[in-house]
Amino acid sequence: MTKVMQVIAGARHGGAEAFFMRLVPVLARTGIEQRVAIRRHETRSTRLRDAGLEPLALSFGGWFDFATDPKLARAIDDFAPDVVLAWMSRAARYCRQGEYALVGRLGGYYDLKYYRHCDHLIANTTDIANYLASNGWPRERTTYIPNFVDAKPAAAADREAEDTPTDAPLLLAMGRLHQNKAFDVLLDAMVSLPDAYLWIAGDGPLGDGLRQQAERLGIASRVRFLGWRDDVASLLAAADVLVCPSRHEPLGNVVIEGWAHRRPVVAAAAQGPSALIEDGRSGLIVPVGDAEALADAIRRAAFDGDLAAALADGGQAAYEADYTEAIVVDRYREFFATVAD
Repeated sequence: MTKVMQVIAGARHGGAEAFFMRLVPVLARTGIEQRVAIRRHETRSTRLRDAGLEPLALSFGGWFDFATDPKLARAIDDFAPDVVLAWMSRAARYCRQGEYALVGRLGGYYDLKYYRHCDHLIANTTDIANYLASNGWPRERTTYIPNFVDAKPAAAADREAEDTPTDAPLLLAMGRLHQNKAFDVLLDAMVSLPDAYLWIAGDGPLGDGLRQQAERLGIASRVRFLGWRDDVASLLAAADVLVCPSRHEPLGNVVIEGWAHRRPVVAAAAQGPSALIEDGRSGLIVPVGDAEALADAIRRAAFDGDLAAALADGGQAAYEADYTEAIVVDRYREFFATVAD
């Protein structure tokens, strides 16, 4: 049986962290023997214990963190894994070479100086795999494995609880309130969509600025800032259109989530969404930063019932072809078996 040590030093919220928490419990259920080391996070630790795993919680701090390195090294030596999988650059910096395959997983265009000591890299998009090759990383030591999302259906979130009319077109956007996510462009687009309401699920440094922008634009009465939410399926069940307006988006987990829950997707042409979406078939693509084009595409997806149904069908077909839990987990299991030999 392949033994895998998973190491993540992620933030409280984020796409990689969310996928880590989906993948690790599923791998445990399929018989992969695992140990996990995480940055201290009580909720994450509790969920891992519920999945039958006892996480090693470490600081993964800065220059004056003298405890993480020896504790992690000792845990790896005691477990004697076949594979050590380091999630993102901070974890990779703490993982040393040893009698195992050291693998770095990249969900973005990170500086390769943090991964040069790795034996192999996983890229969760083909564009990231190409980025690695263009920066000198051997293609034969790169494997593309996409993410999967939670596709379990759920009851729709209560619109009335968010002071949202049941008959209004409802747009949903999700992600960190950060410049890269371009929620400011989406708010600009809302000016041209006077009948629509918008839910933004996420938190981050731009929260106050975005609320002020909504007030300034005169759309605050139709915009709801929900904070960070874990009930993605319920939010999607309540929404009519999923919008991903990002300026920079290496993958676009939200696109796959929209597909899995049969919602039409409108996205800006950042790296991830433009690689995922076949324009007009599995979603609508608009230029990055173009509020007018974004409003027009949202209007089409929200008010043209035939188009909305076609986009939802096309997205679900794309999801079932490449991004289901079963497909992605099989690819991880195959990868672990290959690099452990």
